[in-house]
Amino acid sequence: MSSVDGKHGENSSGVRLGFGFGTDRGLRRELNEDSFLAADPLFTVADGMGGHEAGEVASRECIEVLSNQRLLSAGSREATASDLQQALRQADARIRELANARAGTTVSGVVLVEERTVPYWLVFNVGDSRTYRLSQGVFAQISVDHSEVQEMVDGGLITAEEALVHPRRHVVTRALGTGSDTEADFWLVPVEEGDRILVCSDGLTGELGDDQIHRVLSTLRHPQDAVDSLIQAALRSGGRDNVTVIVVDASNVLGGAGEQTLNNPNAAESDPDDTLPRIPVVVEELLESIPASVMDPGQGTTTETAPESLAAPENDQATSNTPAMGLQLPSHAPAVPAMAAHAFAAAFSPKENHG
Repeated sequence: MSSVDGKHGENSSGVRLGFGFGTDRGLRRELNEDSFLAADPLFTVADGMGGHEAGEVASRECIEVLSNQRLLSAGSREATASDLQQALRQADARIRELANARAGTTVSGVVLVEERTVPYWLVFNVGDSRTYRLSQGVFAQISVDHSEVQEMVDGGLITAEEALVHPRRHVVTRALGTGSDTEADFWLVPVEEGDRILVCSDGLTGELGDDQIHRVLSTLRHPQDAVDSLIQAALRSGGRDNVTVIVVDASNVLGGAGEQTLNNPNAAESDPDDTLPRIPVVVEELLESIPASVMDPGQGTTTETAPESLAAPENDQATSNTPAMGLQLPSHAPAVPAMAAHAFAAAFSPKENHG
């Protein structure tokens, strides 16, 4: 297993980020086809699929393209959903060029952005890797899986519990590098004091239920301890797939106002009825979700912004200016969609995720 933790300084809004990350090829896979990047402001996991080395190439190229975007460089807070979508399209084209559409990758993650010095999580997702948020005692999945079993759950054909063991659980309906549907979904979420973000490949969620994940995130204070515990728990549960985990903590938000997530007496209780929107909200609904104190009267809407280039090292070390990139690693308050990007509806081509 490879894991290191990192911590970065403040940005203009005063937000401090502490984070941990790790990856393991699992107990049954010959290769680790997961790749990741953990560097303020971008935290993302890509899970390659295609078998042999093809999936590894796809996930690596996805992370490499994202790491080379100017607006995703260290210290930038200007990334928009539009910019990020353009980068993901570049990654899609690059993977198709290298693998001739025989390989693909899922990708999920979060970018820390600011609007008028107010911080937001810009969450993005393609496929069935996931991004979760533990905030003020409420644990919820922000991203929505692009998978056959998610379609069945949404249609009321199976339960979420049945989806965990369904024989089609690894079939994704959207991915970069293969198929006809590669567009990402986006959500723009205000950062709250004590927020804890989890980004992971399905090697974690295929072994552990949300209750187990929530228990670890709400009890272990240091993000690296939470990462290590989650990976070990996935291995103990079978480790049937590659497992990659990133945990990001936000503190000193707007001067540190608000309760700390891990000190919240409700931190051990997730909300089973907390569902996330599948369709875009109108501008008025998004404005209503943002406290009046952080909006200038009459200014209209918030915006999102995009990525800058990161010179990533070959190792996993994360320093105040160095991103952590997982490339070809050999060792074992509900969200609202971003206004500038909508949930793209298109015909899907099922892909089997063996990453």
